Amino acid sequence: MDVRPPNPAEIAAAHAALRGAIRVTPTLDWDTPALRRRLGAGTQVTLKLEQLQHTGSFKVRGALTVMGALTADQRQRGVTAVSAGNHALAVAHAAARLGTHAKVAMPATADPLRIERTRAMGAEVVLLPDIALAFAEAQRLADAEGRFFVHPFEGPGIALGTATLGYEFHLQAPDLEALVVPVGGGGLAAGVAAAVKQLAPQVEVHGVEPLGADSMTRSFAAGSPQRIEKVATIADSLGSPTALPHSYALCRRFLDGIVQVDDDALCEAMALHFTESKLLVEPAGAATAAALLGPLRERLSGKRVGLIVCGANVSPQLHAQYVARGMALLQH
Repeated sequence: MDVRPPNPAEIAAAHAALRGAIRVTPTLDWDTPALRRRLGAGTQVTLKLEQLQHTGSFKVRGALTVMGALTADQRQRGVTAVSAGNHALAVAHAAARLGTHAKVAMPATADPLRIERTRAMGAEVVLLPDIALAFAEAQRLADAEGRFFVHPFEGPGIALGTATLGYEFHLQAPDLEALVVPVGGGGLAAGVAAAVKQLAPQVEVHGVEPLGADSMTRSFAAGSPQRIEKVATIADSLGSPTALPHSYALCRRFLDGIVQVDDDALCEAMALHFTESKLLVEPAGAATAAALLGPLRERLSGKRVGLIVCGANVSPQLHAQYVARGMALLQH
């Protein structure tokens, strides 16, 4: 597919345009005895703490980039979106900042904390039984009310916004030899990989996908965007039911590969983050650590590895449940 990636000059300009509207999130060298025992002493890990971004995830970068380009008429008519939570929060935040209004479709199974926070930011929330029906409702709202549909992961604007994360991480950690990025619909991985591979082609960039939401893995195997029958993972932020052409094409071009992790591995990584790095992260935010500790451990052994911690929007009750599950698994 002939999809043009954002070039380094465009990415730098987009990053500058977001100045003051986003946080330049910090990095953290993750080095503890427990981690060294699992990875070996030669592997060096740097975390990009994007869970400290406004609204608790990277999503605000794409939402602000897309919505910042709306016309006055489009802002007057408002926006719509579909999300299990993180994109909803980002769109609500961007709408409030840019003086427009948002109506978002969310699955009723979404973390109640995310639904409550989205409403608290001023967005109207429409709950649907599952994510597929939520997508359909968001499109209906766009058609019926003339709202601009801010897609959660597809399109040049989203890729440009997420590319600012890859650009920022490269400036902070220019000596990385490998980078691991979560994959849901592919918008984050598309932008980050496009930025890093153009700025530092020698860096390996690996995607990680939940085993129960493997639309991009299937798309790579088929050679075209694929849809899955259902989403079945605790990492609902990465639970896209489909891959789409723009994000797929950039992921296909710039990722060195995709690995998969199951829910047990996500819980173990959440427990390690909580006990070893003292970070509270959602399941999606632990995906990169799960990949490095699991399917990528041998391949990236001895390298300087960057992990994107993409989000931390999880209720205290669910976090405690997943960490307890992870601790029990780690102790066996």
